Amino acid sequence: MEEVNRIRMTSIDAVALKGKTVLFRPDINSPIDPATKKIVNTNRLEKAAPTLTHLLEGGAKVAIIAHQGDTLDYQNLIPLSEHASILSSLTGRTVTYLDDVCGPKAIETVKALKEGEAVLLGNLRYLSEEITAFEKEVKLAPQEMQSTWLVRSLAPLFDLYVNDAFAAAHRSSPSMVAFQEVLPTAGGKQLVAEYTALSNVASHPIHPCIFVLGGGKISDAFGMMKHVLANNTADKILCGGITALVMLLAQNKELGQRTRTFLQDRDLTHFIDEARELLAVWPDRFVTPLDLAYEKDGERFESDVLEIVERDELQTKLFPDLGSKSIELYKTEIAKAGSVFVNGPAGVYEDSRWEKATKEIWKAIAACNAYTVIGGGDTITAATKFTNLEDYSYVCTAGGAMVRFLSGKKLPLILAMEKAWERDKE
Repeated sequence: MEEVNRIRMTSIDAVALKGKTVLFRPDINSPIDPATKKIVNTNRLEKAAPTLTHLLEGGAKVAIIAHQGDTLDYQNLIPLSEHASILSSLTGRTVTYLDDVCGPKAIETVKALKEGEAVLLGNLRYLSEEITAFEKEVKLAPQEMQSTWLVRSLAPLFDLYVNDAFAAAHRSSPSMVAFQEVLPTAGGKQLVAEYTALSNVASHPIHPCIFVLGGGKISDAFGMMKHVLANNTADKILCGGITALVMLLAQNKELGQRTRTFLQDRDLTHFIDEARELLAVWPDRFVTPLDLAYEKDGERFESDVLEIVERDELQTKLFPDLGSKSIELYKTEIAKAGSVFVNGPAGVYEDSRWEKATKEIWKAIAACNAYTVIGGGDTITAATKFTNLEDYSYVCTAGGAMVRFLSGKKLPLILAMEKAWERDKE
């Protein structure tokens, strides 16, 4: 077993598979149509398929454990039979489904597997040990999870544990961090690729490194900005979305009571003080908008930020997009970059009136010569709408895990995989 691309994790490519019984833990949690209960986006299943194909073609006997929904989104907590069908189509091999997680029938089925066969076991969320509430309330360490029903029932059946679920890397549940304690462990193709790509951004960026941060969930942006500036990962941060509005207010550029009310209603005004603290330490590292777009008589108009500050009638507006001058400024910075990380659209791109900044900036990122990484649901959706995903160096499926990783926080899955790597390399 070996280290891959400077990361402390064993790759599935370095492990002999033939005849081994493998426990495979991907993240195939997928969006569900609330009316039909059918999967409406197969992206995560598509990402899991290469590792599953590799295991089966290598002669492994594979049992898959995965989750769908949770107590927090109960409407998405459904059996995994459709997931098995889609994986069968993607791999060209039959993946059977058993609506039992780790009971007697599951154990019997795993023991009967032949080389090149795969079974997807029941939804992990059927177990109290695997729901979010259990993780938050009980707080077991990985070593303590050996006594959970899932681990003590399944671990003795397997020769190898393979995790391919970076999107759930922030979860400390038995299926994510406990099997590494007792089984030889390897990272799947997706996990190794995502961990390597984000490690390159966090620890080995090609400078100048530009972070493009926008969207509506600004806690993500503020969660990582201080860290990436303090350790000189990011040379500049281009601000879009609500992050841009907050940074402008922190620069004492008043945008009107309507904007402040918009932020107050969403409990976001406390970020203004955080922004002032960041600007006080790193005043030259932030690129904020020169102009903003607003609606008048149903049409798009643009105004310089300084003009908004001075004109009372403009302070009654909301600003759902960046203006043309800002777009050109951001494109100029991107063209000079050695690496670019993107999280969050520049504006309310779902409305054609406010798609201009996201569309043009995303096209500039896709066309630039830098090492580019995009991540997060809205970011990828916008990139899919306006560009070709193949034009980015890496597209990260993770949302919360990605933000935590780039904020310098240790992810439970990564800690478990590194611990297993230290043991297995001997």
